Amino acid sequence: MLFAHLSVLTLPCRTFGQQPAEDFVGRGNARRAKGDLDGAIAAYTKAIELNPKYARAYNNRGWAKIAKGDLDGAIADYTKAIELDPQDAIAYNNRGRAKEGEDDQHGAIADYTTAIELNPKYAKAYLNRGVAEGNKKDLDSAITDYSKAIALDPKFAEAYTARAEAKKKKGDQVGADEDFAQATKLQAGVSTDQ
Repeated sequence: MLFAHLSVLTLPCRTFGQQPAEDFVGRGNARRAKGDLDGAIAAYTKAIELNPKYARAYNNRGWAKIAKGDLDGAIADYTKAIELDPQDAIAYNNRGRAKEGEDDQHGAIADYTTAIELNPKYAKAYLNRGVAEGNKKDLDSAITDYSKAIALDPKFAEAYTARAEAKKKKGDQVGADEDFAQATKLQAGVSTDQ
């Protein structure tokens, strides 16, 4: 699923007098959670109209656009979010996912790398960069990034699954089986403590 590793920023909703941009982002998040992507996009757009410098509104609208398959629109929104807040690791990660969806693996890897530089503890960015590296058949780099994601978040089942698949492609069936087993335990909620 293309948007499985995107991040949406949420803010508390205020309910006084006029409706500031933050309220419309809250509405957009609520609509997105209900699966109403068109309603979410409309709410995020209203937030942007009220505050054209609101980077989070662009980021969240980009998420809704990528979920609808509008990769170019998502990339434009993430780019605007980055322009407004160049330190936003989440926007770089999300733009990388959209670029990956357009088969721009080099651009995706560049965005994931920037996200990691901005937030070295961002496990999702390591996972996503690993996926893009795997798409380029660079399995060693992919495994390194999956391992880093797991080191940062030992309960990250998706990272174990991705690393298992990469190990299997490299012919390491034992390592793949171990990672698949760990992912299965994590997904089932079984304790993995020794």
